[in-house]
Amino acid sequence: MAKATTHYDFIVIGAGAAGCLTAGRLVRDHGARVLLVEAGAPDRNPLIHMPAGFVKLLSNHDYMTFHRSAKHPHLNDRQPSIPQGKVLGGGSSVNAMVYIRGQARDYDDWVSLTGDESWRYQALLPHFIRLESNSTFNNAAHGVNGPLKVSDGANLSDVSRAFVLAAQQNGLPYNPDFNSGTQRGTGFYQTTTFQGRRCSGVDAFLAPVMNDARLTIRTGAQVTRILIEQNVAKGIEIQSGTQREQLFADQIVLTAGALVTPKLLMLSGIGPANALARLNIPVIADLPGVGENLQDHHEVPVVAFCNGRQGYFGQDRGWNQIRNGLQYLAFRSGPVASNAVEAGAFFNPDDTSGAPSIQMFCLPTVYLDPDVTSTKAAYGFTLNSCVMRPKSRGRVTLQTSDPSATPIVYPNYLEHPDDLRLSIAGLRRAAQIMREGPLAAMVDRIVLPDEQAVTHACAASDAALAEHCRRTVKTVYHPAGTARMGADNDPMAVLRNDMTVRGIAGLRVFDTSSWPTIISGNTVATTYAVADRGVALMMGETLPGALPAHRSTPADAALMPAL
Repeated sequence: MAKATTHYDFIVIGAGAAGCLTAGRLVRDHGARVLLVEAGAPDRNPLIHMPAGFVKLLSNHDYMTFHRSAKHPHLNDRQPSIPQGKVLGGGSSVNAMVYIRGQARDYDDWVSLTGDESWRYQALLPHFIRLESNSTFNNAAHGVNGPLKVSDGANLSDVSRAFVLAAQQNGLPYNPDFNSGTQRGTGFYQTTTFQGRRCSGVDAFLAPVMNDARLTIRTGAQVTRILIEQNVAKGIEIQSGTQREQLFADQIVLTAGALVTPKLLMLSGIGPANALARLNIPVIADLPGVGENLQDHHEVPVVAFCNGRQGYFGQDRGWNQIRNGLQYLAFRSGPVASNAVEAGAFFNPDDTSGAPSIQMFCLPTVYLDPDVTSTKAAYGFTLNSCVMRPKSRGRVTLQTSDPSATPIVYPNYLEHPDDLRLSIAGLRRAAQIMREGPLAAMVDRIVLPDEQAVTHACAASDAALAEHCRRTVKTVYHPAGTARMGADNDPMAVLRNDMTVRGIAGLRVFDTSSWPTIISGNTVATTYAVADRGVALMMGETLPGALPAHRSTPADAALMPAL
C-alpha cells in the first residue's frame, strides 16, 4: 500500500460498508489518492469470514463498540446497548449478512422529506443492481456482475425449515425473493456470502484495490476532529496510541456510522450551537439537526426450548465443533456456513395485504441480550419481531468534548404508542406461528415470556404483553438518520440532497446518518446503494437512469418447495 503522506485527494472516515465502497470506488474508478481511516482492527480474525463466526464476535470488545444508552423511564429505566462494528469492514464484517433492500415506499418517504425525485426507489434501483452479483436470480430485479456477492444461505437448519412451513400454515405466503418488489410472506433470507464465505465491504470493494499505491488504510486510528478553516474542511486530526497527527485532503467523506458521525461533526464545531457552547466547543456551523432524528430497528423475542436436538445448540462444542469445522474447511457447508438468521417473514398486522410493517427473524438457537434476562443453555430457538418503520425518534449527544468518550445515545425505543402496539402484534404472531404444526412439534416449552402468556397470546392482555416488550426490547443494530438530508427550507436537515454538509465546503456524509428515515429491513444493501450514489454525485458521474420497479416472482402464488 501507499507510503504515508500528509495530503490526499480524499480522506474517508470510517471503514464500514459505506466507507469501503467509497474508498474502493474512488481508487478504482477515478484513480484518486485516498486515505481510509478506521478506529478498529484489521479483519484478519477467521471468525469474520466464516458466516456463523459473527455470533462469537458480537460480545467481543476488540471488534465492537458498545454504546450504552441513557436510562429510558418508559422501559423501566433500562439502558439498552447498541453495539456497532469496530473493525475493517465495520458492520459488514460482523453482521448477520441478510440482504434486504427495503420497500419502494421507504424511498418515497425520502422524496417527500427532501423534495428530490432522484432519491426515489426506481432511481436507486440501478445502484442496487450494478453492485450485486446474485448467484440465484438473474432477472430485471437483480444484478449478476457486481462486486457484492449475494446468494442463498449455504445451510438451512431443521428449525428454519419448520418455521417457514409453520408461517405458511399461519397464513403467510411463501416468498422466494424478498427483494423482488414485494416483501410480504415468509421464506429464506439471501445473504452477502459466496460459496460459504462472508462477502464484506472489504471483500467486495477494497480487496480489488488493496495493493494499489493510491490507497492508504490506517487501522487503529481514531479521528478526533475534522479540521475546518473558513468553513472549508481541510483535513482531520487522528490519534493512534499516544500520538496525534494531522492529515489533509481536498475532500472529506464521513462514513463513521449513525452514532459516531454526529459525534465527530459536533466535536468539529458542527451541530446545535447551544449544546456545543456548553462544552466550550467553538461553533463553526449551527446545525440543530446533528444528532437528532435517531431511528433504529428494535425487536422483541419469544424463546422456546425444543423437545429434541433441533437447532444449533452445542454445534460449537466438543466433537461437534471438530466435525463441523472439518466439514466447513472441506466443503464450505454445514452449521459454520450458516448466517444464523436463515429464515424470516414480513407482514402487516393492520392490513394483511398491505405493505409489511413487521419483519420476523427465526434464529435456530436461544439468543438474548445479556441485559434482557438469562436462561439456561439448551436446544431451542428464538423468534424476534422487528418494527420496521418506527415512529419513535431518539438522539445522539456529547457528554464531553473529550474525543475518546462515547456519545450519549438515547434510542427512545417504544416511546411512540404505535411502536409498542406493533411490537405487541408481532409478539402475538410469533406465538401463533410457534403453535403451528411443524414448529409446534419441536417445542417442549416456551420460556420467554412465561409459557402461559405465550400459549394464550391471543387472549393475553395488551398490558401483560406490553410489559414483556418493555423488559426485552433490543436493538437490531441498525441506527440511522442522525445527520439527515432534507429540503433547503428544513431547519433540521444537516445535509443538502447531494449529501454535502450545509455551510461547510468539502465535507460529505455517505453513511446511514444521511437517511431521512430508516428503511424496511436490514440496512447493509441500502448502505451500499446510497454510498454508491454519493460517490456518483461527488464525482459528477452520469447517474444511471431510473428503472421501473420489478417483481421477479409471483410471491403470493408461490409455495415453498420440498426441502
